[in-house]
Amino acid sequence: MATEILMPALSPTMEEGKLAKWLVKEGDEVSSGDVIAEIETDKATMEVEAIDDGKIGKIVISDGTDSVKVGTQIAILLEEGEDASAIETIISSGGTTEVPSAANAPAAASEAATASAPVTAAAVSSAQPQDRVKASPLARRLASQNNIDISQISGSGPYGRIVKADITHAIENGVPSQQSAQQTKPSSSSAAPALPQGMKESEILALYNQDDYEVSPVDGMRKVIAKRLLESKTTIPHFYLNADVQLDALLELRKTINARSPAEGPNSYKVSVNDFIIKALALALQHIPDANVTWTGDAILKHKYSDVGVAVSVEGGLFTPVIRRAESKGLVAISNEMKDLAKRARARKLAPHEYQGGTTAVSNLGMFGVKNFNAIINPPHASILAVGAGTQQPLVKEGALSVGTIMTATLSIDHRAVDGALGAELLKAFKDLIEDPMGLLL
Repeated sequence: MATEILMPALSPTMEEGKLAKWLVKEGDEVSSGDVIAEIETDKATMEVEAIDDGKIGKIVISDGTDSVKVGTQIAILLEEGEDASAIETIISSGGTTEVPSAANAPAAASEAATASAPVTAAAVSSAQPQDRVKASPLARRLASQNNIDISQISGSGPYGRIVKADITHAIENGVPSQQSAQQTKPSSSSAAPALPQGMKESEILALYNQDDYEVSPVDGMRKVIAKRLLESKTTIPHFYLNADVQLDALLELRKTINARSPAEGPNSYKVSVNDFIIKALALALQHIPDANVTWTGDAILKHKYSDVGVAVSVEGGLFTPVIRRAESKGLVAISNEMKDLAKRARARKLAPHEYQGGTTAVSNLGMFGVKNFNAIINPPHASILAVGAGTQQPLVKEGALSVGTIMTATLSIDHRAVDGALGAELLKAFKDLIEDPMGLLL
């Protein structure tokens, strides 16, 4: 039967987006996996794939349309043998009972989305039966052919819809039990409380002379940053630990490492202090594994690897691209990967799996001369490390006065998941690794 293609949620924070460009036209035949459109989200321009085979029967939302809400009908896909009458049927009925959409997450992120936990399904239209399994026709056929109970699968498509990739994953890895699937669903009791309301825009504008300011409309990225940071600061019980860390040994080692780099060419490199910080935090989390966690409300996820996000400033906001399994990577590998991620972040070319998730984060404002600050935790992380500038300061060692390069590191911790003593152990492990940096090379 004809299927609606709805505006997909291409990230957990996406509420609306711009339908930048259709890459197909009405009458075109498409196959599962074909790129059919480009959508501008709050973070980037991303390609959208078809997840069903069929023909584009009607394009409802045209190129360049801004502020299209997630779940809005953007096109209609016809199955083999269907004609235009099916389009009129689906429009006149207010929508198909075959759940959203023939579009999935971008090609760059589809594999990662399949391998990771599924996105929690959003509420569907009131016309959609609540007990109906949401799946694409292709997914249903594959499940039937392979004798798979589709009701036991959690979908990774828009609104939790089961797509071809979910069935393929189930064929290769088995189907989770109903009980385990239920355990992965967030409890309604753990939902975040309503956020406090501030002053209304009209009330704020009334305080100022209209000739004394210019209005800059808030774009999608800034709205998401504002929403997530307000939620973080008002729902996560932060506490802060700081320590002064001596950098002299690290700076000498960095000089030695960089001196070994070819002057130019594809194998040249330049390791930064921030690369050492990323590696040290990753190893510290391995040394103190009980701090490498995520709070879910009903459980604490204890992560096996150290996936370290790094705050990157971009025009109008910031990204936090993630260095995956940073504890197992060398300093040069971290440096090269970080440069690539930062470059693509500033061009807004990152795929969602490159900036979502992670277990902790680093925010470094030392290049601006900032000595210390408290960073706000980036959910779902349980910690974030804020580092300031390294400055020369007087030191007293064994009664003798000397000069050393000191950097202040401040660890913000989610007290729901990590207690004070455990957080202090993590910060000490980080400090020890920075002050004896040869341990980062072993």
